[in-house]
Amino acid sequence: MNREMRRLQEKEEERARKRRKAAPRPRNRERVGFRQYLREVRQELKKVAWPTREETTTYTVVVLTVTIILTAVTFGLDFFLKNGVLQLLNAA
Repeated sequence: MNREMRRLQEKEEERARKRRKAAPRPRNRERVGFRQYLREVRQELKKVAWPTREETTTYTVVVLTVTIILTAVTFGLDFFLKNGVLQLLNAA
């Protein structure tokens, strides 16, 4: 068993060495000027699929509605649980 484990360990170490050699090395990135950076940002922003005004309005209404509902539920649970605990403590 001991020889078998050593052989397995040696095989694993050899595989690990091969993977390390085959792994791509990080390339050196050069810094670009501020103007080129802004130009590239504009190019990338042109590729974005922007929502229409109607979609943005719909999403905003949905987010605000869900936020209001969840706030009301949280407030209600907090209010009723607080009163319930206070009544239990006052009854004792």
